[in-house]
Amino acid sequence: MKIKVISPIARHADTWSAALGAGDATLQPEAIVLPLHQVLVLVNGSRPDLVIVETVASRDFEALERLAAQHPEIDFVLIGNALTQDMLLRAMRAGVREVVPAPTATEALVEAVRRIARKRRAAFPAAAQPSAAARVLAFISCKGGSGATFVAANIAHRLADGGRRRVGLIDLNMQFGDALLFLGSTRASSDVATVATSLERLDADLLRAAMTEVSPGLMVLAAPEDPSRGSAVTPAQVEAIVQLARTMFDVVVIDAGRALTGVTLQALDMADRVCAVLQLTLPFVRDGRRLREVFRSLGYADDKTAWIVNRHEKGGQITLDDLRRTLGIDEVLTLPNHYAAAAAAVNQGLPVAQVAPSSPLSRALGDLAARLVPQAAPAAGRPRGGWLRQILGGSSATPSP
Repeated sequence: MKIKVISPIARHADTWSAALGAGDATLQPEAIVLPLHQVLVLVNGSRPDLVIVETVASRDFEALERLAAQHPEIDFVLIGNALTQDMLLRAMRAGVREVVPAPTATEALVEAVRRIARKRRAAFPAAAQPSAAARVLAFISCKGGSGATFVAANIAHRLADGGRRRVGLIDLNMQFGDALLFLGSTRASSDVATVATSLERLDADLLRAAMTEVSPGLMVLAAPEDPSRGSAVTPAQVEAIVQLARTMFDVVVIDAGRALTGVTLQALDMADRVCAVLQLTLPFVRDGRRLREVFRSLGYADDKTAWIVNRHEKGGQITLDDLRRTLGIDEVLTLPNHYAAAAAAVNQGLPVAQVAPSSPLSRALGDLAARLVPQAAPAAGRPRGGWLRQILGGSSATPSP
């Protein structure tokens, strides 16, 4: 459990952090010697499970209220001196789990943290270690209309390769997710929001029952039909679902949608590869540059991100070289603009490989799928064979010259 211990008093922050680190190997405390209102609690991809805050000023208490309201997935412990009844009530309403008076005995704080840790372990029992072979791809749109869901769904279908791989597609576009519509007419068995409310009994059988099998080897966990239900899903719940999925499938594909929310950032953090989808128009390139800066602020390595130009046509006013210079990247992957194949697939609700298997778009999707998931041996206990070969060149999905 990642813990940030925040206090303007260095002796307190260091003492409490050391005590927590020595008492339990599963606790990972970090001491920050600053008042809370000067701290970026979520920074560089670091999202704590627990924040311990010592408040010495009203500004810190107000910052704690805002932070707790904005991030209900994080647990909070408040340490304060002479806290009034009104402040205690406000803290509890904001979601603070424990309040410890200051000056506090270190043992009291450690015990409060252990209580929270026990509750988290009980709430999320499915957070098992992922299979060594499991790989997570997260697709995110640089701007609405990029075709990221279309690409994610079709890549998942190509990776399943007729059942030779086990692929799980998770639709985390909580507002208007429709990844299932690109893969067939089967109605969703359940959805992400329903699974999220059942974490206390979540296991492989429950998750499998909640997913919809759309083709051999490919199962989909749909987004909720009602957008209001999706707003209740937390990053901690997504973490538990994705970690369990990694033990069940060879590849997990996530449609992360467009909005940068706590749920989206959780998915991107867990991904082995983040696939940013855009087109070669000025609004897309501008938002791509903004997204690139977000990835850098999150501390993502350059090779974690794949930049995919969808509906690519040669001879446009904005070139692939322009995109590379603007984003400061070396590699761009492309999918050709083949309207007939794409439109037929979308309108029939089927993968491109079924509707137009010999089209340039279908071939490019196959090549892209092979590039995103390198050749690897099957996981222990799973059938051998069926892994797609890694393709190094010779198609429109290879790095553009």
